[in-house]
Amino acid sequence: MKKLLSVVTGLIFMISTCVFAEEKLTIEKQLVGIVGAISGTVKTETRELKAGDKIYLNETIVAGAGSGTQILLLDQSTFTIGEDSEVVMDTFIFDPATNDGKIVASVKQGSLKVISGLISKKNPDSLTVEVPEGTLGSRGTEFQTIVSKGKTDTLLIGPGKNNTLGMRPGAVLVGNNLGSTLLDNPYSMASMTKGKAPGQAKKITKNQLKKFNKKMKALRVAKLSPEEKKGKRKEMKKQLRKELKSMGFEKEEIKSIIKENIQKDKEKKVAIKKERAEKKKAKKKKAKAEKKKNKKKKAKKVDKKKGKKKKATKKGSKKKKAVKKKEGKKKKATKKKATKKKKATKKKATKKKKAVKKKPAKKKKKAVKKKVKKKKKVVKKKKPKKKIKKKVAKKRKIVKKKRAAKKKRAKKKRRKKK
Repeated sequence: MKKLLSVVTGLIFMISTCVFAEEKLTIEKQLVGIVGAISGTVKTETRELKAGDKIYLNETIVAGAGSGTQILLLDQSTFTIGEDSEVVMDTFIFDPATNDGKIVASVKQGSLKVISGLISKKNPDSLTVEVPEGTLGSRGTEFQTIVSKGKTDTLLIGPGKNNTLGMRPGAVLVGNNLGSTLLDNPYSMASMTKGKAPGQAKKITKNQLKKFNKKMKALRVAKLSPEEKKGKRKEMKKQLRKELKSMGFEKEEIKSIIKENIQKDKEKKVAIKKERAEKKKAKKKKAKAEKKKNKKKKAKKVDKKKGKKKKATKKGSKKKKAVKKKEGKKKKATKKKATKKKKATKKKATKKKKAVKKKPAKKKKKAVKKKVKKKKKVVKKKKPKKKIKKKVAKKRKIVKKKRAAKKKRAKKKRRKKK
């Protein structure tokens, strides 16, 4: 299917160039290109488009939901219009002899994918796409833009700086009155909003790339659909051959043109695949290197934490040892004190016992006899009874006075409380 499509596109390119050279059209009906592939319902103001239909200047091409089309311009540029899109070819000037010219297209809404042709090869600044928020200046490249409400996103697809075909590196200048941003790295994108300068160039994410691819999904499905019958393909080939014959081309020339176009398409596809494979490899290498770095960093952090913990545990063990030593010293000191005290008490007890033993029993007996005698003498020297009575009376008076004083104090306290 892909080979057939490449053949069809090559034949259409040749038809378009010959038609442009031979057919003299008015300014109102200036030929711009031919519909190469179509899916769903795609219309202009006056007609519904089909594969092989001619596209004229200032025609508005409208693709509905789940629809899309690919237009092959006379300078071999390719405009792929996605679903829910509206595109107009405002300016198309092309001289096949010198490849000089100018292309200006405007996207009112939806998505447009551009692969530049001969005009951009001769002069990279000759292809521009106008969007509501500004302009997109193509410089010999492949890019895609999505116009939504108040915002336009532009993606540069390629080719890269060191492509295998030796093609000029692609670039897109995204700009408006407030500023501009140059996209010169494949799969970088920039956004524009109303009343603001374009945003900086950024690498596209997977989710964003899915959005761009979704817009072209309907057309891709139409190209690769296996339901198309071989009879229809043969009819398409016959029609294209008849048209080429009517233009004055011979069979050998037609075959050589087709082969050349097929080879070019193959080379482009191979180059794109190689670039994508190289990018994937580079991304994988970077990811692996980053993972290794992260692992090393984590290992270092873990080692540092372990070292800190070990140091802390060592410090803790040293402190514990010091505390244990202090406790041991204190226990030893207390034991020594206790032993000293015990020794001292033992010595005192032994001394007392010795002193008690030394005192003779006779001295004790003599002392007891003396005490008994003294008591007897005291008993004999007792005072008369009169003196005792006086003393008792004095004591009673003193007791009464004390009781009276206590009562007075208690009364004073009660008064104060009241």
